[in-house]
Amino acid sequence: MARPFRELVDKMSPESRAAVDAKVKALLAELPLTELRHARQLSQEQLAGVLHVKQASISKLERRTDMYISTLRNFIRAMGGELEIVARFPDGSVRINLFEELGENV
Repeated sequence: MARPFRELVDKMSPESRAAVDAKVKALLAELPLTELRHARQLSQEQLAGVLHVKQASISKLERRTDMYISTLRNFIRAMGGELEIVARFPDGSVRINLFEELGENV
């Protein structure tokens, strides 16, 4: 007979729970656009309404592997977020703001 998941979690050691929590946070830190939209509890239709496009356009956008930065920025803003571009190097990271400046003038 199947047991409730909560029962299994309650039997986990604190170390195991911490490991699971860390894995969940790591998985949530990197999401494809579709999963990000789901995590924000938005449907494609809702997002399409905010962006004033058809639902099919959102579906296509979520499957793209290449897009304009301005398109991605608008998609993220429509979900209530802000897009940041960061270049990571062995000796540190640099936040790139060129695209934000260009977006304000367009």
